[in-house]
Amino acid sequence: MRELICICCPLGCHIKVDDTDMNNLIVTGNTCMRGDRYARDEVTCPKRVVTSICEVDGGEIEVVSCKTKDSVDKKLIFDVLREIKKVKLTAPVHEGDVIVPNVLGTGVDVVATKTVERKCHG
Repeated sequence: MRELICICCPLGCHIKVDDTDMNNLIVTGNTCMRGDRYARDEVTCPKRVVTSICEVDGGEIEVVSCKTKDSVDKKLIFDVLREIKKVKLTAPVHEGDVIVPNVLGTGVDVVATKTVERKCHG
């Protein structure tokens, strides 16, 4: 039996997963189907959204915050961070711009989470 607190919404449901039979997980305590999905994923293949920063040349600030657009396998977190570190952007960068498409073949893009304008010269 695994006990989890759901992170899908502010309710923070206390969920129990009976994982005695991994082919037939029994999830209780969730208020919605997102909680059910979260609990099943957390027990079988935990996933996380990865947040980081990426360097920006010529911007009003030197870095832009970024994140994966969806969650990726928890085992890939540090590999995703290494891929982000390889990228150096040129300003301007806009919120939602794709920084790393399909990171590590996961089908998930890394996107900018804020706008960095070009540095004014003058």
